[in-house]
Amino acid sequence: MNNVVELKKNKKFTLKEAEAVLPIIRKITRETIRQVQDFEWRTNFGNFAKDQQHLSQEESQLQMIIERWTDKVSKLGAEPKGFWLVDFDSGEGYFCWKYPEEQLNYFHEYKGGFTGRTPIV
Repeated sequence: MNNVVELKKNKKFTLKEAEAVLPIIRKITRETIRQVQDFEWRTNFGNFAKDQQHLSQEESQLQMIIERWTDKVSKLGAEPKGFWLVDFDSGEGYFCWKYPEEQLNYFHEYKGGFTGRTPIV
C-alpha cells in the first residue's frame, strides 16, 4: 500500500465521511507501526556496528517511515497530529482518532487538542 490517491487537502469531513476514510487510515497506521517495530528490532538486536554514521543513517530511515505515514494520511484529507493521532476537520472542530481505537468516537474544538476531546454523541 505505497500509493495513496490524494483526495483533497484541507478537506472538511462530515462524521460519515471521516468514518468512511478511517479504515484506510487504520490500515496505513497498522502497517507503519509494524515497519517501525521491525526497524527497531533490527537496530536493537541486529548485528550493526553502532558508530555515529550508522546511527545517523538509522535515524534517517526511521524518519522516512514516519514521513510516509504523515504524507499518506494528509493525502486522504486528514491531519496527522502526532504519532498515530489523526484529526478530521469538521468545519467546527475535529473528529479525533488515535491508534489503536477501532472507531471514530471523539471530537475536540480547534483550540482544545487531544486532551480536550469528548465523546461523540
